[in-house]
Amino acid sequence: MSETLTSGFAGRLMPLVEELFGGFSPVALRTWDGGFAGPAGAPVVVLRSPLALRQLLWNPGELGLARAYVTGDLDVEGDLAESFRRVWASRGAKPGKTALARALRAIPEVLGPRPPVPASEARPRAKRHVRDHAHDYDLPNEFYELVLDPSMAYSCARWAPGDSLADAQRRKLDLVCRKLNLRRGDRLLDVGCGWGSMILYAAREYGARATGVTVSREQRAFIRTKSAGVEVRLQDYRDITGEPYDAISSIEMGEHVGEENYAAYAATLFRMVKPGGRVVVQQRSRGGGGPGGGPFIERYIAPDLHLRPLGETIAIFEEAGFEAVHVESLREDYARTAHAWHETFEHRYDRAVALVGPELARVWRLYLVGGGLAFERGRMGVHQITLAR
Repeated sequence: MSETLTSGFAGRLMPLVEELFGGFSPVALRTWDGGFAGPAGAPVVVLRSPLALRQLLWNPGELGLARAYVTGDLDVEGDLAESFRRVWASRGAKPGKTALARALRAIPEVLGPRPPVPASEARPRAKRHVRDHAHDYDLPNEFYELVLDPSMAYSCARWAPGDSLADAQRRKLDLVCRKLNLRRGDRLLDVGCGWGSMILYAAREYGARATGVTVSREQRAFIRTKSAGVEVRLQDYRDITGEPYDAISSIEMGEHVGEENYAAYAATLFRMVKPGGRVVVQQRSRGGGGPGGGPFIERYIAPDLHLRPLGETIAIFEEAGFEAVHVESLREDYARTAHAWHETFEHRYDRAVALVGPELARVWRLYLVGGGLAFERGRMGVHQITLAR
């Protein structure tokens, strides 16, 4: 049932929205001229400028919406995650890109030149998956401290009832150590070690001689302030030496090596682990219909991200010589992890804006909300794959 008050540009725009969604709008609209229209109780999408619609005209779909949101031309009143849920669950057909662009071209206020690309967006690269490239880690360590738990684990946690985020991350790290059969004195290699949560935990709790590799100078500097008991190298996975290791972990790093390099990545892990040793790879996945991370994530968060179906990943490891001895889904855990990150981030949002500016803060708000919902709804998955040589 629609609000009785429909006014301004929102009143003109609402019939178009209803048509695109099959006769019922999942959202209400508030427009830059003070107009309002839409069903009672629905999330309110605020269009602060015609540039919001122009972004959609030039880039119909996810990328146009993301650009409008991160620049502040489009906003949502209230709970952003709940607004997304309402839109995704709405009845009727979702608007196709062609139909959306055609409809927007009929609105004179929307017509105009292509809006500038937001400053926070990564520019397309001529060559992807190059050495020493880590776009999503270019922000200072202080920013990630506003999002993550004290261990700085930037990957899916393993939750149990009553856990805090820190508890759940410790549970995940311990689970990996147990799957690796770690013993005191074992040589552990962590490929893509992030801020060192895995190597620091394995050294402290299991007595492992732990080595981590990262392509981020910020991450290496952070680890070196935490402990002298582990080794951390600024190194690409293709340049690792020092084999054989008793065990290897690689936690949510394989998604970034690129489809063309994944066989070499698997072969590197096989070469680096001793016969009889174990490898645990924790990696995100999605169905065969969409191997990438989506336009928003690929432009704003991880330009080198490539996701594939789980079975294809296991097949590549088997071709490298591994036996897959155990596979465990953590999809529901990732949804909860992302929601916990988002809650922490919102509590510290003003500090994030002061540190990186409003546009990047909005990028991360959108990323944490959208990522959590993608796992919640099964659009993406994540698995721990235990491999034996």
